[in-house]
Amino acid sequence: MCKTDKFLYHRKLWEMKVRLLGETKVEKLRNSFVSRSRMSLWMIRAVTILLLWSCFVHLMALGEMWGPRLFKGWPSCFNQDDLSTVEEMRSLPAKIALPPKRVYQNNGYLMVSCNGGLNQMRAAICDMVTVARFMNVTLIVPELDKTSFWNDPSEFKDIFDVDHFITSLRDEVRILKELPPRLKKRVELGMHHEMPPISWSNMSYYQNQILPLVKKHKVLHLNKTDSRLANNGLPVEVQKLRCRVNFNGLKFTPQIEELGRRVVNILREKGPFLVLHLRYEMDMLAFSGCSHGCNPDEEEELTRMRYAYPWWKEKVINSEVKRKEGLCPLTPEETALTLTALGIDRNVQLYIAAGEIYGGERRMKALTDAFPNVRKETLLDSSDLDFCRNHSSQMAALDYLVAVESDIFVPTNDGNMARVVEGHRRFLGFKKTIQLNRKFLVKLIDEYTEGLLTWDVFSSMVKAFHSTRMGSPKRRLVIPNKPKEEDYFYANPQECLQLLDEPLRVI
Repeated sequence: MCKTDKFLYHRKLWEMKVRLLGETKVEKLRNSFVSRSRMSLWMIRAVTILLLWSCFVHLMALGEMWGPRLFKGWPSCFNQDDLSTVEEMRSLPAKIALPPKRVYQNNGYLMVSCNGGLNQMRAAICDMVTVARFMNVTLIVPELDKTSFWNDPSEFKDIFDVDHFITSLRDEVRILKELPPRLKKRVELGMHHEMPPISWSNMSYYQNQILPLVKKHKVLHLNKTDSRLANNGLPVEVQKLRCRVNFNGLKFTPQIEELGRRVVNILREKGPFLVLHLRYEMDMLAFSGCSHGCNPDEEEELTRMRYAYPWWKEKVINSEVKRKEGLCPLTPEETALTLTALGIDRNVQLYIAAGEIYGGERRMKALTDAFPNVRKETLLDSSDLDFCRNHSSQMAALDYLVAVESDIFVPTNDGNMARVVEGHRRFLGFKKTIQLNRKFLVKLIDEYTEGLLTWDVFSSMVKAFHSTRMGSPKRRLVIPNKPKEEDYFYANPQECLQLLDEPLRVI
């Protein structure tokens, strides 16, 4: 059969199929072919775009690795300002990677209410994080004391960087800003257990007595948290976690940190500075019953204040007996004599880390005469302190930052700030902290003022006695069954420090 005949033959077959299938089916067949063609076209386009995008990403990665060598000489679509911005962005510090979350079976929720001043609460927070970690519970961000003498309404987030607190410790314990809604409702209805834990307890107390209460009630509220964990006899990992919370987890808010840096920079520009924690404030004198150097009206005022606070249990106090036992803060006059006897340069900058000194300028005169560069209120404009004015804990946080950074730190009373700052300065490399022995000093000062000692003898005795009390490494004093008399953990957290008789290690 010739080609023409074949062509005519196939054409007739096609016309017969058309007649058999009908016009409608032919149209559907044609549409099917068109649809498949379009789908194929879109698939090709999509694959092409993906391949191009993949090539672009790999090219950019190579650019990051090889930088100028790869793209040197290429024409740029950036102007000079754009390039400057890119360089600025490259110079920014890399975002700190968060520690991985610790996964554990949650035994319940722990709420805590701290009591006392800033540094008393700071230590309590460290203890409660540690307790929560080893009970495998979820900790709710601690509530701060608002009913103490200072009557400070500040919340945790007003003083500490709450997000840093939560994220920096998330590989140890789960911390929430508040209870989940269902449990929050139960607490509002009183369906939880509340109690103060026993002071100076070890971890077995929390494991054996507190944890069963958490499991039973789901939510446990510890309403007093100061000194509820022992100083000694705890596992090393417990002590190190207390340090980690204190020195890494608890950061003040960026606003407070920035203000602290400004104060330190202002002081540094003018030379060395000494921070004096002069705890000669009305509340301390009324609480302790110390009125040495006060006039009769002031003594009466302090007594009235002591009786006005029912939770201050000691009411009748012999001020002079207490002073001779070394239980009173040094007066400004005693402090001036002590610092001069220690050989402190009279021109050093003296930053007063304290509230209003009782007796005002009259009582401060001896100190300012001996050390004319007393600094604090004049360092900043009044407007700089507006955000923390009338918030004693926020002001105490500022004092804490400056005290930790000072060349010398001298507390005149053995309070919570004195001890916690001392421990922080030990952690930073045993920075000089002069630990005054008040019992020794008041006896010596009385002998000097009565003319029984010459200045040279007085000064040499003060220097000799305190030569080993400068914040150098030492072992924490342990007194079994007398936790109040032994050395405070936060003043000397030796498990976290480099001691002289240990191999050198990086903290």
